[in-house]
Amino acid sequence: MSGVKKKIGVLTGGGDCPGLNAVIRAIVKTAINIYGYDVIGFKDGFEGLIFNHFKKLTLSDVSGLLDKGGTILGTTNSFNPFKMLVDHDGEKQERDMSGRMLDTLKLHEIDCLIVIGGNNTIRTAHKLTELGVKVIAVPKTIENDIPETDMSFGFMTAVNTATFALDKLHSTAESHHRVMILEVMGRNAGWVALESGIAGGADIILIPEIPYDIHSVARSILKRKMSGKGFSIICVSEGCKPIDSAQAQDEECREEFKHNGVGNRISKELEKLTQLEARVTVLGYLQRGGEPSPFDRILTTRLGVEAVNLAAQGQYNKMAGILNQQLSPIDLSKVVGKSKTVPVDGELVRIARNMGVSFGD
Repeated sequence: MSGVKKKIGVLTGGGDCPGLNAVIRAIVKTAINIYGYDVIGFKDGFEGLIFNHFKKLTLSDVSGLLDKGGTILGTTNSFNPFKMLVDHDGEKQERDMSGRMLDTLKLHEIDCLIVIGGNNTIRTAHKLTELGVKVIAVPKTIENDIPETDMSFGFMTAVNTATFALDKLHSTAESHHRVMILEVMGRNAGWVALESGIAGGADIILIPEIPYDIHSVARSILKRKMSGKGFSIICVSEGCKPIDSAQAQDEECREEFKHNGVGNRISKELEKLTQLEARVTVLGYLQRGGEPSPFDRILTTRLGVEAVNLAAQGQYNKMAGILNQQLSPIDLSKVVGKSKTVPVDGELVRIARNMGVSFGD
């Protein structure tokens, strides 16, 4: 055990996802049982640092958390402490509140801050390192778009949820001879749609990395119908885009997309082109909720333990990553400002095409 007792801070930022509580559990148990550290949890992401909302975490606080969704610390999404909206003379103004965060960390004598989050959270954490804060990041996002790591936790649970949905849609699609569209998360990266689409036997997969031609999608559906398949399953990322953004869309379709997402737009367009009924299921926050899968429970435990070990070794300003299935600390500077997208000529896309899947191109 280290001769100097450290205090570790921990917070969860960005959108919630399965496995956050499991990471907190791994961090607290390792910090206390192995190193004898104190652990201070800051509530609601970086807001906890600004407003000094905290809780000292004990072993009893994390008991039973392994299979529980959500985060006991709370989180905030789309929050930038360097440009925080505050009231000033009755008006909302942007203020840099980083000084308040530094004051809070100093008040609690935090030796290292463990930040659990996705790209935006890690970007904010990196800014803190430039102000002298010692940071360890743990990659979290269901979209799996964090670079320099094989996988972020939460992703495989989201894929499981989407795959189960596709499995259930197959029976009703076949019964009613319909086109069934499942819209999943993925604004910039199509990993969830791609992997769940392959696992769930989707006939068409639309992802942001491969712009689609709605006429090509319609042809794929009609080709299936002519071959005796009266239904089609389409898995779409919320961020998928047509090849030509000016591709024929009437005002009704544009309004539908604005309010209800890409799945509804594609549904309306396909009904007009194919004269087949199309129905849309938007998974939305179902992908973020619920208990983590066994895979993610193991991954979160590995990453949480590694984060504390890095802090104990003095390897600060790192992200606890996984490369080639092995734990690997990554410099935050290599992660910030980058995104991991689906390679359009990668193995998974090739496999899907070999299985007859259309990407609408």
